[in-house]
Order: sequence, then C-alpha cells, then structure tokens
Amino acid sequence: MALALFDFDGTVTTHETMPVFIKLSVGKRRLVFGHLILAPLILGFKLGFVSGVVIRRVIVRLAYSRVPIVRLERSGHQFAEQYLSASLRPEAMERINWHKDSGHKVVIVSGGLDIYLAPWCQKHGLDLICSSLEHREGLLTGKYDGEQCVLSEKVRRVHERYDLDSFESIYAYGDTLEDKDMLNIATNAYYQWQHVESATKR
Repeated sequence: MALALFDFDGTVTTHETMPVFIKLSVGKRRLVFGHLILAPLILGFKLGFVSGVVIRRVIVRLAYSRVPIVRLERSGHQFAEQYLSASLRPEAMERINWHKDSGHKVVIVSGGLDIYLAPWCQKHGLDLICSSLEHREGLLTGKYDGEQCVLSEKVRRVHERYDLDSFESIYAYGDTLEDKDMLNIATNAYYQWQHVESATKR
C-alpha cells in the first residue's frame, strides 16, 4: 500500500482558505481591532522579520479568545460545505481520487484548523492531521491545542500516526516552503504540482 500526504491550502485549494474562514467567523468589531494590532506584524512578515507561525498565533488569540466552541463548529461545518467545495483544484481532487481508487491511504496534512477541515475530510473519506484550537468549559482560549501543524511538526505527526516503513511508497504534495520537510520524507514528491527530487529520509 502507498501513503499519500497532501497539504491543503494552496495545494488542494486554489488559494489560502484559513484567512477567509477567520474573516467569515469573526465579528466585525474583532476584525477591525485585529487589523490595527496586526498591521505592524504583517509588515514584518512581508519583510521577513516575523514568521508565519507567530502571525497565526496572534491571529488566533485575537480572533477566538472566549468564543463558544459550539458557535465556531457551526461556522466550520458551513464553511466546509459551502466555501471549500467551491475552492478546490480539479487536478488535486483528480489525484486524490486516483490515490483512493488505487487503494492508497490518503491524508490531509495541514496547518489549517480541524474546525472546518474535519467535516470536509469526513465527507471525502480522508484521514486528517492538522492544527486544533484549545477550549475549556465550552469556550476557546485563543491558543492552539499543541503545536501548529507546519514545517517539521507535519513530519513529526505523520511519524506519530503511521509506520512509514510499512508503506511501499510515499507521495507528498505541497506548495510552500512550509511543506519542504514533508516533501523530503516522500519517495514521490510534488511541489506546486511539479515532480521534484526528495531527500527520502525514512
């Protein structure tokens, strides 16, 4: 059996969907306040002084502190059904379906949030490894539950979930440098849908 690992935003979808979900699921007052706080950080990110990990951590804190988890779950299901369904790359879904028809284990490995990725993956019969939000007593804390699923954390979680030596081959698909570590464990790596050489360190 083969294992197929897919990044989500920009790989399976035509664009980054997490920022869209945040915009749609956050109240207007929080959005305005958030834009003011984030402006210098975003400038720092564009100049290469601030990492995407830091930006996302701050965004989650501003967007979801003390938000009821039930409310966000409703937003996540609606986003998965309506927005994500209209944002998919045809070639990505063709490749996913080819892997499934070939009997391969197909996994979405994403820095995006399970709040909307879980219902989407369940609908399409895919395994999921991704970022989660921490909540207590029904309210979101504004923190990630554990590490963000990006960079080397993607590889760590894949190793934690699967015995890679049990697979005859490993496919990996990504579109940014945050996917490089995951591509390097593949026997067949695709960067922005172009086949590339991988380190194949297993």
